[in-house]
Amino acid sequence: MEFTKSLLKGKLIKRYKRFFIDVELNKEIVTAHCPNTGSMKGLLDEGNEVYLLKNNDPKRKLKYGLEIIKAKKNLVGVNTHMANKIVNHALSNNLIKELKDSEEIKPEVFFNKETRFDFLIEKNNQKIFVEVKNVTLFRDKNTAEFPDAVTTRGSKHLLTLIDAIKKGYKAYLIFLVQVQNMENFKIARDIDSEYYNNFLLANKAGVNFLAYRCKINTKEILVEKKLKIINT
Repeated sequence: MEFTKSLLKGKLIKRYKRFFIDVELNKEIVTAHCPNTGSMKGLLDEGNEVYLLKNNDPKRKLKYGLEIIKAKKNLVGVNTHMANKIVNHALSNNLIKELKDSEEIKPEVFFNKETRFDFLIEKNNQKIFVEVKNVTLFRDKNTAEFPDAVTTRGSKHLLTLIDAIKKGYKAYLIFLVQVQNMENFKIARDIDSEYYNNFLLANKAGVNFLAYRCKINTKEILVEKKLKIINT
């Protein structure tokens, strides 16, 4: 996905109340919207380079939105609202080889009254539910991890994907790694052991897990490369 405007480089001062960050931008302090309500573990050190997108919507109180943080020399896409757009682009352009040549791609489709998955794909007369998880955590130089905090919602999605398989659907979960230079992916068992156990259950039940790394720069973020999942 291409950014609609050039991003503006600043320095992170602090994040607070989940939705706000203060940034030093052109020798001024501005408050920007943080479009990521997660823990953002490992990304929020004061002084980190950040990239903001300016908006001109008079209805919005904050004129800037956070898009990228540079942490440990890697650019990280932190806008969780971009994740589905990036995957939609990848599906439409056959960048995810396991799901290429899909005949129909429908975003945000309800499976039941409580759960809506990110995509429903039709391919070779098979209906496939696809759930996307945005990944920003990395604790060594080449392995991305998920989750970065306990996620009961994430566990629920895993169990519901198992239910979808029982009802005749195929099921995929794509870990979208918005971190440069990663080569591997793993579940952060020490952060959420329940999610790890449900991941193992889902894997055994036939849920297909994929991890894809993004190409990230200040002009665009695109799916780039499949990563090895190292704890299946």
